[in-house]
Amino acid sequence: MRSIRPSFTVRRGRSAGRRTSPVLAAVALVSALALTATACTSDGDDTAGGQAGASAAADDGKIKIPEDIKERLKEHGIDLDQWKNGAWKNWNKDDWLREANEFINPIIKGLWDPDRMRDADDPDRGVDDNDLSDDQGVTDPTPAPVQAQAVQPPYRTHAGTAGKVFFDAPEGTMVCSATVVQDPAHPGKSNMVWTAGHCVHAGKKGGWYRNIAFVPSYNDTGMTNEELQSATKEQIAPYGIWWGDWAQTSQQWIEQGGETGGDGASYDFAVIHVTPEEGGSGKSLEETVGSALPVDFDAPAVPKVASIMATGYPAAAPFDGQSLYQCQDKPGRLSLSTSDPTMYRIGCTMTGGSSGGGWVETGSDGKPTLVSNTSIGPVRSGWLAGPRLGDVAEGVYSAVSEKFAGQ
Repeated sequence: MRSIRPSFTVRRGRSAGRRTSPVLAAVALVSALALTATACTSDGDDTAGGQAGASAAADDGKIKIPEDIKERLKEHGIDLDQWKNGAWKNWNKDDWLREANEFINPIIKGLWDPDRMRDADDPDRGVDDNDLSDDQGVTDPTPAPVQAQAVQPPYRTHAGTAGKVFFDAPEGTMVCSATVVQDPAHPGKSNMVWTAGHCVHAGKKGGWYRNIAFVPSYNDTGMTNEELQSATKEQIAPYGIWWGDWAQTSQQWIEQGGETGGDGASYDFAVIHVTPEEGGSGKSLEETVGSALPVDFDAPAVPKVASIMATGYPAAAPFDGQSLYQCQDKPGRLSLSTSDPTMYRIGCTMTGGSSGGGWVETGSDGKPTLVSNTSIGPVRSGWLAGPRLGDVAEGVYSAVSEKFAGQ
């Protein structure tokens, strides 16, 4: 199995040293977002090809990319035509690190076809629970495993805000889980998705991942892996494919996110703003799927939360990543470092691929509210941990909302 930064792991907690102020992390070349291209695959090969370029015509629904934006991209080694024809697969480490402050994610139309989505790997591997033995913070006893339960299809009826995030990493095509969340600037018309920071950015030793896209209600009817072999794109992605035109995570994750999942895990969250691959009906993501969750940045302290429901698409054995699952448990506390916020931890047998999936509790109004996301877990599945959302998370969320407030 290919694996990248092992988000679904834990190692012995240690202080990350002096914390930076919660500066928000994302600089994007927004005008590149309207680019589309044609990509084709064959015989399961995930190499993108085809011919494409920036559209110069205003009457075809696309936006011409200004020459100055193209030049700025070239300064970062990004030639748009070459990028869409496969140059995104060049993962020169020096270039990747140099571009770490730039989120560049032009749409490559057709890249995420059924085969490519079905074959995406989870980005996770684990280590033993013993690596938690030197934890210096407040940590409750390891919870008993809670068996993940398959969500009854159609998923849009029972978990309508859930979906999968696909992206390309140096090691290959990867997948996480995510949740449609409300946008304060566009009530009822949100295009915002909540996931883990490690699903958009590699942390301190890498940069932004590429070709980030969200598929709400992936495999909505719950087809088996065998049935999916011949499924159409419309069957796998009933609400379409939504490309990230902006991604934002915490500065703490970018500067401290570690390969084994411990460092930066308390700040392992991200917000993706999305736009449809196809022109579509002009409806927002929230209007398209029918709902979006509010986010609580002042959720009760861990001992006061009665129950949390975690949702995701686990991809590591014994799961195959094609079906939606949930775990429900009363959370305990997990502290990897005394200098970082205490995390929620629940018993759950979901594995890698469920990373980024939403954690939901019943809010003060009696309605479901997102309070965290899956971040880390042990090598032998049995529990999951997610960050408790606070001021830094709210800053990331608000910045994305405000950026698109006038659009």
